Amino acid sequence: MEAVRTCVGCRSRSNRSALMRLVVRESHVVPDDRAALPGRGAWLHPDIECFRLAEKKRAFARAFRVRTALDTNSLENRLNG
Repeated sequence: MEAVRTCVGCRSRSNRSALMRLVVRESHVVPDDRAALPGRGAWLHPDIECFRLAEKKRAFARAFRVRTALDTNSLENRLNG
């Protein structure tokens, strides 16, 4: 049975393979393609709509438990392109 995670954007539960793991590196939210980077992770559907929902709800800062602003530009560019 595959692990189930919750998307920080739409809050729906999905198999781990359907979601993208994200971590914070020097105040940048970056994808962790191999799901092996250390630190607190957050999960997101690789979909621009889920990304926008997470941005709107300020879900990234809450998921990573930080109070500083996080840079999500590279993640947004990856999802758009």
